[in-house]
Amino acid sequence: MIICAGNSETFDFATPMGVGLIEMTINLTRAALFDKPEFLLFVGSAGSYGNHNIFDIVESKTAANIELAFLTNDAYTPLDNVISTNIDQTRKDVIVNSSNYISTNDELTKKFLKLGIGIENMEFFAVLSVAKEFGIPAGGVFCITNYTNKDAHNDFLKNHEEAKSLLELHVKKRIKELTKR
Repeated sequence: MIICAGNSETFDFATPMGVGLIEMTINLTRAALFDKPEFLLFVGSAGSYGNHNIFDIVESKTAANIELAFLTNDAYTPLDNVISTNIDQTRKDVIVNSSNYISTNDELTKKFLKLGIGIENMEFFAVLSVAKEFGIPAGGVFCITNYTNKDAHNDFLKNHEEAKSLLELHVKKRIKELTKR
């Protein structure tokens, strides 16, 4: 099953599941309970902490849920805040951070790079959490729309349509490659 967030981020080949961590968790859990998919592929946009360029395509099976306050030692969590469905340990994943907030402080978000976290997407941690709970293989494909700086929202709006087109081309190409095997 190919899924996406929804609202302005939809694709003709993906089922919208909700924007942010909560909507995604609720709707994807409902789907897993009533018609458990064989696999989950999440498709969406992402912001770069600096190592990935606008319109780069990034594939990952690893997500984190780390809030900005953690980076300044103003918060801690007792929860396991990194999750992975990557069973091929020879391939190092780009870690995708998820929060219900979009980061706009590029000085602060550079600290994510030191933790090995490369990009952010609001829903991916929820996708992998539900997938792991239900034993569903899962991964994600992202197109970078912006850097995590003061211009993040405007750059997202400016680049979103092209990013969606690039994602669609990438996913359809990968599906063709996989079905030829």
